[in-house]
Amino acid sequence: MIKRNKANISKFIIHKVGNKFNDTKNAFSEQLVDFDEPSYDLMLPFLLRPFGSVVQSYRFNHHANISLNEINSYASQVFKDDEAFLEVSKHIVTHLFEQSNSAQIKTGDVLVAYFDGIEFDGIITDAIGIFKIENKTNFFQTYLENKSYDVIVQKGISAKKLDKGCLILNQSDTEGPIVLSADQNNYDAQYWTNHFLNIKFADDANQHTQNYLELCKEFSSEVIKPSYGMQEQNAFLAKTVDYFKENEIVNVDRFKADVFEEEKHKSLFDDYKKEFEGDQNILIRNQFDVADAVVKKQKQKFKSEIKLDTNIQIKLDIDAPDASTEYLERGYDDEKKMHYYKVYFNAEA
Repeated sequence: MIKRNKANISKFIIHKVGNKFNDTKNAFSEQLVDFDEPSYDLMLPFLLRPFGSVVQSYRFNHHANISLNEINSYASQVFKDDEAFLEVSKHIVTHLFEQSNSAQIKTGDVLVAYFDGIEFDGIITDAIGIFKIENKTNFFQTYLENKSYDVIVQKGISAKKLDKGCLILNQSDTEGPIVLSADQNNYDAQYWTNHFLNIKFADDANQHTQNYLELCKEFSSEVIKPSYGMQEQNAFLAKTVDYFKENEIVNVDRFKADVFEEEKHKSLFDDYKKEFEGDQNILIRNQFDVADAVVKKQKQKFKSEIKLDTNIQIKLDIDAPDASTEYLERGYDDEKKMHYYKVYFNAEA
């Protein structure tokens, strides 16, 4: 995630990208945008706001060498010579156009910006931003005519949500330049992330934590829930969150010892881990540092409800790992021929 309190836009241009399948062409600007103060004050946070909450970062990818990655190459040119900004921005749009390999890919405005003063991990750096506006919003415009006001509907860019965007920081690590990406329209995520940017998640604590929590979430859904029920599923997820909150380093063997009481459950987890790694084409590390920001974000995706076919839902606190086993009892009523849950409590909150 970034901090933008010192950031400013030093160069900015708008082009339009077409779609070769729809026979729509690109349209290029020949001059940079000269903002007035109200437009600038609205544009800067609009472009950078999505990256204030982005936890994971990316690195450029290429089958031979990342220096051959098109966007990496274009960004490097601009960082070396900012006078190349205008011409390089056109190349970026042309490259985006070439990735429109489906008639479903939307045309739109492409905004390219050069930022100063972006703060990432405590370091102030420059960045190049590439943004695509695909969806425009209807709004009312009032106007005066013949001493009376009238209204028409126009289309414009909403300042509340950015469709697609990336920030390429002028900052690198052993894997290459740091890239942040945001995409609100997941139906064509491959087009933006894999084809246009050609990026992959960084091999860091954020990604290791993300992979492991995804593993646990899928294991709970595909193994625990069908075999042991939703109460056990929620208990496992709560114990998982608790382990990540209490430990700065995850060790897989210690995790299994803490979370599972029976050896057969550990074996089930090991078997599923191998299957998950193969399906996702990833390697889960046996030990890694915990990224607290990822834990906080991912635990919101963990389902902590037991939904019953009698239109009753029992919501469990994902941060209270012992609550479901201590205060929730599952049984079967022979007379009614139905399952039941018994809940213990001292007072209604």
